[in-house]
Amino acid sequence: MNAIKEIQSYSNKEEIIFSNPLIEFQSVLKEAIDVLKYPNEAFELLKEPLRFFEVRIPVRMDNNSTKIFRGYRAQHNDATGPTKGGIRFHPDVTPDEVKALSGWMSMKCGITGIPYGGAKGGIVCDTRSMSFRELELLSRGYVRAVSQIVGPTKDIPAPDMYTNSQIMAWMLDEYDHIREFDSPGFITGKPLALGGSEGRETATSKGVLYTLEMISELRKMSIKDMTFIIQGFGNVGSFLAKYLYDLGAKVVGISDVHGGIYDSAGLDIPYFLNNRDSFGVVSNLVEKPISNQELIEKECDVLIPAAIGGQITKSNAHNIKCQIVVEAANGPTTKEAAKILQEREILIVPDILANSGGVVVSYFEWCQNNQGYYWKESQVDQHLKETMTSSFLKVYQTSQRFDIDMKVAAYIEGIRRVTEASRLRGWISV
Repeated sequence: MNAIKEIQSYSNKEEIIFSNPLIEFQSVLKEAIDVLKYPNEAFELLKEPLRFFEVRIPVRMDNNSTKIFRGYRAQHNDATGPTKGGIRFHPDVTPDEVKALSGWMSMKCGITGIPYGGAKGGIVCDTRSMSFRELELLSRGYVRAVSQIVGPTKDIPAPDMYTNSQIMAWMLDEYDHIREFDSPGFITGKPLALGGSEGRETATSKGVLYTLEMISELRKMSIKDMTFIIQGFGNVGSFLAKYLYDLGAKVVGISDVHGGIYDSAGLDIPYFLNNRDSFGVVSNLVEKPISNQELIEKECDVLIPAAIGGQITKSNAHNIKCQIVVEAANGPTTKEAAKILQEREILIVPDILANSGGVVVSYFEWCQNNQGYYWKESQVDQHLKETMTSSFLKVYQTSQRFDIDMKVAAYIEGIRRVTEASRLRGWISV
């Protein structure tokens, strides 16, 4: 039941200033395509998904009424292989958000060399007000609604914001009933008992950790000598905080959806992990928590936004007091804010590089499902580290070659693979 409670909490939308994520995606995409001197047809192909679906899902609620939920699935580009991307449950899901996330996933797959295109799904719902039964019916209803356009060789879903392995299990079971055969490769992020992969739950956090190791080498600083603020104490943030604490690093700030905790002397991370409530809340463990916005403006060496998008904007970018921003969340820094940080010589490690560990291990899970042979966690971690290390070096070298920031360099590496595949298929003439 705790796993369900964790997905029934979400951020206070009134505290966040959102920009349009699709416009953000298209803006950086255009900049990267211009650096590559690709023709405009490449931008026209990649600026929006090749396919976008909107579905309506009727669910019989516990009070015996029927509620109609709106859902989406975007398939950005399948030139390199089947599309891949998570499904999020959130009341603020929009078509533009889903489209942007599918594009970012295409970039992640291109950077890491995974033979997927990007996809993303979402359902507009308030999980806080839904029962265990209602969540199951909604999950199954979504699969029925999109069953004709997803599958292990078409489009492979996965967990995302406020979905988890239990929801993936319901979705797998529904798909198996529809197709009338066992198909574990249909979805990733599953429980181990249903064909999930060792290391999948911690994959995004470990991917960020391996990225931090590369940065520490680049800056010639030991991780244990750095101070960290992690905004967001969900799955990614909490695992990452534990890894950093175990390495001897000083985590000076953490937060949940209600507020943040900061101590320049360092926080006792095991205490907060052991005493957080069933919703993952930790801010109630201190007398005077601060706001999330106050937290990200506190002093540290490395700021890691690991919650939701739109956290660093032009309104607060001048107040950020760190040397490095590592984007563990999707789209936490707007383009305008990024320019301000770059002018201040703050290094930004972009989301499509830093948080790509999740899709990398999802790919490993899919491979294991197809082979019927499952790896030990040590094997998963070894392959993940190799992929993240080589991806970081590739992006960094591109940034040096073109004298551009890491975000545009990451887009360039993502674009190259998908445009080459599209050219070979005869879609464009790049």
